[in-house]
Formats: sequence, C-alpha cells, structure tokens
Amino acid sequence: MNKIGLISGDGNLPIYIGKTLMKKNFDITFLLLNSITNKKIYEKEKYINIDKISIKKIINILNKNKIDKIIFAGSIKRPSIKDIGFDLETIKLAKELLLENKGDNNLLVSIKKYLENKGFKFFNWTKYCSDLFSTENILTSYKPSIYANKNFIKAKSIYKYYKNMDVGQSIIIQNQLVLGLEGIEGTDNLIERCSYYKRKGDKGILLKFTKKNQSNLIDIPLIGLETIKSIKKFKYEGIFLEKDKCLIINKDKVRDYANKNKIFIACMDLI
Repeated sequence: MNKIGLISGDGNLPIYIGKTLMKKNFDITFLLLNSITNKKIYEKEKYINIDKISIKKIINILNKNKIDKIIFAGSIKRPSIKDIGFDLETIKLAKELLLENKGDNNLLVSIKKYLENKGFKFFNWTKYCSDLFSTENILTSYKPSIYANKNFIKAKSIYKYYKNMDVGQSIIIQNQLVLGLEGIEGTDNLIERCSYYKRKGDKGILLKFTKKNQSNLIDIPLIGLETIKSIKKFKYEGIFLEKDKCLIINKDKVRDYANKNKIFIACMDLI
C-alpha cells in the first residue's frame, strides 16, 4: 500500500482528495496545519496536528511514519512570524522563502522544491481524481446566453495578459466590461465586490482559470457549493471554467444547486 502524507490547509479539498485516494488503496495520513478552521471533518481519519509550521517537525513526522510522498491541498495562507517554528530548518526556509516578496504560487513551488531536495516526492494525485475536474463542456442543464458568451470572449482576451501575473484566478465581466480581477481576497469575495459595480444590462459572468506556470499539484483553482450560492445571491448568470484545469468540489451537489437556480456552469478551452 502506498503511504502518502497530505499536508492539509483550509477547505474541503484535502478530505475529498484523501477519501478518493483511500478508495484506490492509498494509505493517507492528514497533516493538519494549525491555521485550518474545519478540523472536525478529519475526526474519523488518520491525522496529525501541526501546531507550528516547523519543517523539522514535518520531516520528522514523515520519516517516523515512513512516508516519502507528499500532497499539498487546501488553502494555505502565507504564514506570519508567530506561525513559524524556530528550529534551524524552518529559520533557513523562512529566510530563503517565506519572507521573500513572492506570489503564493511561486512560494508554494519554492517550498515544493525545498522538500524535494530533502528527498520527498510530490504525489501526482490528479491522475487518480479526474472526476473532481471540470471535464464536461456544459455541466448544467442551463447553457450560457448570447450575452454570457460575449462576456466570455471579453474575459478570455483579458485572461491572456492576466494569467502571466501570479495574482489571482478569476475575472468578472458584465456588459463586456471588466468589473474586477481577483486579488488576495479570493473568488467569493470578488463575486460580492463586483456586484456593487454592476450596471443595467446582462447579469454578468465569472471566468475561473489557472495562472501561467501554475503547479498542477499544489495550487489548483476550484469552485464549490459556496461559490454557486454566491453567484445566485449576487445575481450573476453563471460560471465559465478552464476545461480540465479547475476543480469542482462536490460536483453533484454543485450541479443540482445550479440547475435548481438556473445558473450555468460551462467548461471552455482558453488556449
């Protein structure tokens, strides 16, 4: 049985990945970062709490449990000084990486390389969790309107430039005008913020996509039920996802909710 350490941030993605892999006979140990807010969902699973981001502690846990393969999943925020353990390995990492002025994706890639240099391998879980991805052309029974498709064309033209910056993964367009680009606030907050800028006309759309050179193992764009509820609350027409690149957490519930509320979810190639 393959033993994997799943370093878990906030959100439901880690538990979905872990349970999917367990069904395929992988031995999963969840390493729960202290910053996460939903630890209760791991009560029935094999897990270890990490009270501080200590590289030495994490490496010792992995070695003790004979784990040589790692997954990063969930929302992992840039740590502050108080969140960091003060062992030599962590101080070295903090000096070299955590305190540098890097975007989140570059930061995660740097941490990945650091652990790989210590002999650990990052497990390509995406090969075994294809059902979590945006593979269908139209996920819902509702299709994008003519206005939504025009907004998508505008969003796609902006994406070509925006993807090159390690900033965000979402754009909102209404009346073929850019209402907002995602920054550090996250997709759901972007949806709310842009609702105040809406004008008379079409309902507007959200485009979700990967950033340039984004790691497909540690920082994947995703939507879930809360995203669709925000789309309904703030009266957008629907969502376009980059095909095969975005995760849909609890896909069946997302689809059902979208259909009941006449919201479309479409998956498109952006190249």
